[in-house]
Amino acid sequence: MLPLQLLVFDMAGTTVRDQHEVEACFAQAAAATGLQASAARILAVQGQAKRFVFDLLWREQLGPGASETELTARVDHSYQVFRNILENHYRTAEVLPTEGCLDLFAFLKSQGIRIALTTGFYREVTDLILRRLGWHVGLDAQHRGTSQSLIDLSIASDEVAEGRPAPLMIQRAMQTFGITDPRQVWNVGDTPSDLVSGRRAVCARSLGVTNGTHSVQQLANYPNDGLLASLTELHQLLRAELVTA
Repeated sequence: MLPLQLLVFDMAGTTVRDQHEVEACFAQAAAATGLQASAARILAVQGQAKRFVFDLLWREQLGPGASETELTARVDHSYQVFRNILENHYRTAEVLPTEGCLDLFAFLKSQGIRIALTTGFYREVTDLILRRLGWHVGLDAQHRGTSQSLIDLSIASDEVAEGRPAPLMIQRAMQTFGITDPRQVWNVGDTPSDLVSGRRAVCARSLGVTNGTHSVQQLANYPNDGLLASLTELHQLLRAELVTA
């Protein structure tokens, strides 16, 4: 096995506690703007870039006969309402790291392994979450960290040409750190799109955590290299593989 150089983590549901709050914000925006979307349908597209999801669901609802002008107007409206609801949520609600997250980050730092956070959120709300957690400290204008920062890189879905399940955020993280071999990278998330993006990036491992938005049963249907109860279990796995190797 090649030496591990980089771990790429999703945010909401993986490193940031999410008890389906993001889905609730999305459902509220959909209902307010006339978009019909069941809870199951919203859950199925978690982890993907949110504007893309509105575009996808509006196309499904309006059908092939809808004009691009009407479609764009509907998507823009729903997305703006969602942004307002979501940003208000993260300004006012408690924002906490997930179980074992901070201990795992400290361990990775001690081992010289880079930490990159990727997300289906856009930059403004990503920064809002980072600030609420204090994880923004030490990040530069390109959202890259230093030896003193908690994380080494933050990438939002609106900073790449295509969000998850495309592998572009993972590949951008690799490029940032000069990593050319994806076998030196692990990807971790709590949604199907997280797992798929890791596989498409050809990461050494694409792992799921099941204490986020999806259960073991929901993630087991997607190709993966392991489903873990939490980041605490990932920490134990890494310690066993890296320290005792």
